Amino acid sequence: MDPKVAALIDKYRGYEGGLVPLLQEAQDLKGYLPREVLEQIAGGMHTSLAKVYGVATFYSQFHLKPRGKNIIRVCQGTACHVRGGTEIMARFEKELGVGSGETTPDLNFTLESVACIGACGLAPVITVNDDTHGRLTPDKIPGILEQYQERGGKQ
Repeated sequence: MDPKVAALIDKYRGYEGGLVPLLQEAQDLKGYLPREVLEQIAGGMHTSLAKVYGVATFYSQFHLKPRGKNIIRVCQGTACHVRGGTEIMARFEKELGVGSGETTPDLNFTLESVACIGACGLAPVITVNDDTHGRLTPDKIPGILEQYQERGGKQ
């Protein structure tokens, strides 16, 4: 039983609609929502684990597995798809050795496919954390990864 999670439960117990903000704060605290935290929340909020799990899996903001320090989002929107977004994703998967939605074993990178980044003029485009990289070709991917691998994040 984590005392910090217990304090969050106390903060939201009895608060109508408190489960989502409780899960948000617990995830901020832990980096993700491990099963033991979901179980602690269910018990502390006097609700079923199924309900807590259902909320945690319904919203894409919640993560049940550890995530990397660097979150790579590869746009698969129409403009990016037409201009090579599929090849960009394939190159990231090859370089990182993980698929979309997965995290590298060293917890440095999480790779995600997204519907649209909103930078169609830069297609194909990705974001790494808050940085945008556009007009990509597969051969640019190793250099981008190197920027984040060496320093644990772009400086």
